[in-house]
Amino acid sequence: MTNPTYSFASRALVKLEITRSLRNRKFLFFSVIYPSLLYLIIAGGQSGTEKVEGTDLSLPSLFMVSMASFGALTAVLMGNSERIAKERENGWVRQLRLTSLPGRGYVLAKTASAAVVSLPSIVVVFVVAAAVKDVRFEAWQWLALTGAIWAGSLCFAALGVAIGYLASGDAVRPITMIVYFGLSVLGGLWMPTATFPEWLQDIASWLPTHAYAALGQAIELGDAPHAKDVTLLVAYFLLFAGGAAWLYRKDTLKA
Repeated sequence: MTNPTYSFASRALVKLEITRSLRNRKFLFFSVIYPSLLYLIIAGGQSGTEKVEGTDLSLPSLFMVSMASFGALTAVLMGNSERIAKERENGWVRQLRLTSLPGRGYVLAKTASAAVVSLPSIVVVFVVAAAVKDVRFEAWQWLALTGAIWAGSLCFAALGVAIGYLASGDAVRPITMIVYFGLSVLGGLWMPTATFPEWLQDIASWLPTHAYAALGQAIELGDAPHAKDVTLLVAYFLLFAGGAAWLYRKDTLKA
């Protein structure tokens, strides 16, 4: 049976995190507006009928999913890691440990609140793609795309929590940026992995960002997401969430 006090503490933390994120204009720009601007730069002058090499999708359609995924990745990874590192330094996490909220509740609350904030970044990219590049899909595909990209962002929200506990306040930004851009580029969010050398394609196919983008691309083609991609994301989520919970407990023992 769920502890009522624990449930209340989790909901309160989720609400607080969402409110804080929505008040941060810099964060909102880079997580919501920036991916849409990148989409217009990359796909703005491209034909809506010419297929991208190695795929059956046009470049505007392909990069719509990529930039929506990139925006969600920005919201959950960048926001979580830096905020948590700062909270550890200023004593906020120490105060939370005095409440009824256990380690797993903290990790889940951080992950859930970050995922909620990532939803606008996905929707805005979709709206821009439909309005500017005339990208069209069936109603079920739009809903499925939104749900798949939003749910997939939970994996990277957990990674953000783990990095926030792994790195100090001074080191968290460069570490996050390396992970952020590395996963984005190698996972195919900035360019199709079909353009990579074969050895790099083999590596990219096992990255969480590659599986993440593949969810939306499969739906755009009218197919169900591939079992390998779903399994990879679930496995990475469990790995990152488990690592975050372990680091939280380790940090508690130091306090």
